[in-house]
Amino acid sequence: MTIPRGTAQSPKYQRLAADLRRRIAEGEFTTDAALPVESELERQYGVARNTVRLAVDVLVNEGRLVRLQGKGTYLREHPVLDHHAYGPTLPPAPRDCLAAPSGVYLGEAAEAGRELSTDFEMMIVRARVDIAERLGLRPGEAVVVRRQLRLLDREPYSIEESHYRAGLAAGTPLMEPDPVEGGDEAVLAALGRTEIGAVDHLVARMPGPEEAQWFQGGPGVPLVVQTRVTYDRRGPVRVIETRYSADRSRLVYGIGDLGARTTLPAPAAPVDPARADAP
Repeated sequence: MTIPRGTAQSPKYQRLAADLRRRIAEGEFTTDAALPVESELERQYGVARNTVRLAVDVLVNEGRLVRLQGKGTYLREHPVLDHHAYGPTLPPAPRDCLAAPSGVYLGEAAEAGRELSTDFEMMIVRARVDIAERLGLRPGEAVVVRRQLRLLDREPYSIEESHYRAGLAAGTPLMEPDPVEGGDEAVLAALGRTEIGAVDHLVARMPGPEEAQWFQGGPGVPLVVQTRVTYDRRGPVRVIETRYSADRSRLVYGIGDLGARTTLPAPAAPVDPARADAP
């Protein structure tokens, strides 16, 4: 077995790491068995032990491999959940409104046979520049943030923060430090601010220290950040920023008429978030 030549500037350990990535992608290794030990990889590729160790370090830092003391090196895999970022609306909501995110997550977790739980927080903060711009506020104006820390089978899955104008949330259940029965969407509908459209912005970035600590991901695993601005007929309603660990989630978007597709999960029945989201 030889290491691909690559570019002249590419160190040998990086080319070895690239070939190991290829073997992982082709399914040569499984999560049930340890990878070949360093001495075996040294023999397979005809390289020095230090080259093998550096290549494996690269894949460990990327979050692809994990070293288990006394057991060996294994693939580091998390079950991936498909999240339908534009899911079907749930009755009795009007057909032209957006699906309630909590209901979509619950349905997807149930479909995958996994347990969804949520820790909830409410806070009042100064709006970031990008949040203020999307809500039509001045930077630094107060916004109400409702945060949900979602876990699947008690493993960190996503951080979702919904940002509201303070004037919209004032005097409503959106100011309560607990989930709202029927979801925030029910409060917005009662205020005459039913969300009927949204624009998503997707970026990938590395987690900050607090995010890395909460997600407990590998040192090289990025976050996928979905920033959704929702609208009614009067303008922007809220900004929902959701951060996912890239190795545990996959955002799915449908375009056009999907009536002929038969693999979409059936929408879940509405569930009381106050009960269903309890850790």
